[in-house]
Amino acid sequence: MNRREMLKATGTLLTGATLFGAEAFAAEPTENANENPNAPTQSGTKRKALVIGAHPDDPENVGGTMLLLREAGWDVAAVYMTRGEGGIKGKTGEEAAAIRTEEAIKACEILDVRPIFMTQIDGNTEINKERYAEMREVIAAENPDLVITHWPIDGHPDHRVCSLLVYDAWRRLGYNFELYYFETMTGTQTQYFQPTDYVDISRVAERKHDAYFAHVSQNTTKSFARYHDRVEKFRGIEFRCERAEAFIHLRRSNSDIF
Repeated sequence: MNRREMLKATGTLLTGATLFGAEAFAAEPTENANENPNAPTQSGTKRKALVIGAHPDDPENVGGTMLLLREAGWDVAAVYMTRGEGGIKGKTGEEAAAIRTEEAIKACEILDVRPIFMTQIDGNTEINKERYAEMREVIAAENPDLVITHWPIDGHPDHRVCSLLVYDAWRRLGYNFELYYFETMTGTQTQYFQPTDYVDISRVAERKHDAYFAHVSQNTTKSFARYHDRVEKFRGIEFRCERAEAFIHLRRSNSDIF
């Protein structure tokens, strides 16, 4: 049985209007899922998700989905392509990286997910042979069932770099995981984002926000009110709930032969 057939059999193939469907969020979690995130489900199948963002505070855009996946017994990791070296005015890159790494770790503790840090530099990210290989190696080592990353049409160059590196890994690893895109400050950064799937995060929204607010250096209270709060509520209106996160599911094209 290949990966796609396995996902269908376990009811976790991401299709339709609701990301994961009821089956995944109602899946049988391990008895002590929070104590052992790497334990298999009761069906014996371990399911893993990676949320890959360019900077500390980017994966947290889908913190609600990460929380719900953890509740359902998934092993979830937040992957940070950089440590936010360019993100604090008046601080050196090294100083900013130390502060933002600690903030990311705290956010991951709130979300009950594993942090993974890559080696690119905030504001100076690259797309080249070595960086393609690095992203591919990180994903291959985790062997996820699901990867969620930035939408490639984005005003922030680091977001675009992250998205394209993940897309390349998806192709070169044989399309062996489901690939979804998330939005970041839509209208200001993410552009032309037309969701295919939604997750109702109303029940876990407060914990998600706590994780986002852990990034104190980024003035997250102000940015939350201006952008994230509005987007969550708007996506909730679209999905007929209080708050939602929205995604675009990328499927392999039949003409994709290279």
